[in-house]
Amino acid sequence: MSTERHPPRSGAGAAPASTRGAPNQTLALAAMLFAVSMTFIDQTIVSIAAPSIVRELGLSSSGMQWVVNAYLLSLAAFFALGGRLADIFGHRRIMLTGTLMFVVSSVLCGSVPEGDFAQTWLIIFRATQGLGAALMFPAALAVVIVVFPVERRGRALALFFGLSGALTAVGPLLGGWLTGWTWRAIFWVNVPVAVVALALTALARVPNTSRRERLDVPGAVLVAVGMGLSVLGLQQASAWGWSSFLTWLCIVGGLVVLAVFFRYEPGVEHPLIQLRVFRDRAFTADILVLFFAMLAFVPVFFFASVYAQISLSASPNQAALFLLYFFAGFAIASQWGGRILDQRGARPAMKLGTALGAVGFALWAHKLTDLSVHDQWPYAALAGAGIGFLLAPASTDAVNRSIGASYGEVTGITQTVRNFAAAVGIAVFGTVLTHVTTDRVVSTLTSRGVPAPAAEDAGRGIAEAVTGHADDRAPTGTGEQSQLMRDAMDAIRLDFAEANQRVFYGMAIALALAFLCALLHPGTRVTADPAGGSAGEPAGGAARAP
Repeated sequence: MSTERHPPRSGAGAAPASTRGAPNQTLALAAMLFAVSMTFIDQTIVSIAAPSIVRELGLSSSGMQWVVNAYLLSLAAFFALGGRLADIFGHRRIMLTGTLMFVVSSVLCGSVPEGDFAQTWLIIFRATQGLGAALMFPAALAVVIVVFPVERRGRALALFFGLSGALTAVGPLLGGWLTGWTWRAIFWVNVPVAVVALALTALARVPNTSRRERLDVPGAVLVAVGMGLSVLGLQQASAWGWSSFLTWLCIVGGLVVLAVFFRYEPGVEHPLIQLRVFRDRAFTADILVLFFAMLAFVPVFFFASVYAQISLSASPNQAALFLLYFFAGFAIASQWGGRILDQRGARPAMKLGTALGAVGFALWAHKLTDLSVHDQWPYAALAGAGIGFLLAPASTDAVNRSIGASYGEVTGITQTVRNFAAAVGIAVFGTVLTHVTTDRVVSTLTSRGVPAPAAEDAGRGIAEAVTGHADDRAPTGTGEQSQLMRDAMDAIRLDFAEANQRVFYGMAIALALAFLCALLHPGTRVTADPAGGSAGEPAGGAARAP
């Protein structure tokens, strides 16, 4: 029998009446980590297997890009809905529902039949995978928040974000190994992980906290359409071009729909998102820090990996190992950030993290043109440490300030912001990388005697690495032009490094802006779970952080 919490219609929280016994905190945290690990690994593992999938199923390059984007698009569109459903129907119930939807979709993706329907099949079930992840992640995070008391929550969530974030780097390594057997295994591997997550959830006696409120269906539709359109425009900007009418129709149209959503919500009795939570200065500061930090955090996985493969001539597995320096700093600092949050509040951790991140990314950018891992790893680790210090404190402090203990709803907000920021970062930095790479490669080749048309073709070919299908192989022809291009490969690798340098300096600027946002945080601490008080005045009192 599940443990239910049904607050009054006013939204005030009430203590759950447990009939299952106290939950096992360690097992509950482990269960949620196993569940969300699938979503983090899946963000990077498919790109590694993409060439094998294209060859076996005969997909078009644009079709394969949709296979990758369908998951991320669905994830971004439905995060807010997933968080709200978790609050209404119960965190444990929606977490289990999302996990089952994710793993069934994974099995179906791995069982795609060959033939004309293969591309449509993959895109459909990648989208349902994203929906499952959007249901699962906010609910899983809310379970951790409910199970751990506020005074221990910082360390628990630091471990949650530290380990789950580090799993993103496992994707390329695991994908390379599994693809050697069959690319279908990258989807099937989710089955044993899901079984472990479900078993641990049962053993942990996770409570099913819920709220008897109506679902704001019009609000859910508006936010899904708005997020979906704007993220679609950002995803397709590199393919359609920033000058394309369709690109801006999606981006601007999505933002207009989101504006309508924000105008509509205040008049709803039980809105999808309690917009008054943004009146809390600390919550707003947390969200802004997360937005600017995520401009760098998610895109760095991709850009550092492609840089390693082209400029450092690394294999995909070696590129994944290159990212481990970043995650080493991230994992260690995330634990310190959790302790700072528990002892002093979020503001000191966010200030320290954003400052270290800005310095780390700037120094890392400066060393990219040295083309040496030995010269870069300390700064990669420093950049990772900066993100590690701020991620859990900003996310935890935001959720702690939820109105009436509506943890799923506020988690949906924070994760929607993170995903939207990641889409913006990849689109903007990808455009910078494409243009700078093309210009520099064309300049290098023409200066060495390669005809302008051939130089432009080569420049565009190298720049296509930003789509995730890098190919730095030297030309194999026997003519003079091929020889000239082979002789220029070292210079081209340096050109690509210089283009990435602009991207990493942009990431440093994003962290610097996050530092300014961290200064806006008033420094108050949430010292007890909110139970009906406003987000700015949580029940139990708020103390000024030293």
